[in-house]
Amino acid sequence: QVQLVESGGGLVQAGGSLRLSCAVSGFKWNVYVIGWFRQAPGKEREGVSFIASGDGSTYYADSVKGRFTISRDNARGTVYLQMNSLKPEDTAVYYCAAANQNYVTIATIAQPLKYDDWGQGTQVTVSS
Repeated sequence: QVQLVESGGGLVQAGGSLRLSCAVSGFKWNVYVIGWFRQAPGKEREGVSFIASGDGSTYYADSVKGRFTISRDNARGTVYLQMNSLKPEDTAVYYCAAANQNYVTIATIAQPLKYDDWGQGTQVTVSS
């Protein structure tokens, strides 16, 4: 089973930055997607950013384009989410998750049901 452990959340003022980390181990697929999702109280889980194995293709939700950057360090087995120009509406619990890339398309990459394994989440709070 894939194990994912998030870290790096915290409290930051609007306009500030945070970098989240997702340590990944136990891969069971040859090709996979690692995604960052977030869930605010009373709202559905939302796909934020994604990175594919192999060529490292990245994808972003419109709400975070130009502000968030996803990257990976294969040697460390870690995926990062650099979040800049944070807004109060970015406040949520952030999760990383893993999916078999063979079962994910551009149209479905942001669907939580496509992801089999999830981390425990890390809280990000942006104050105004």
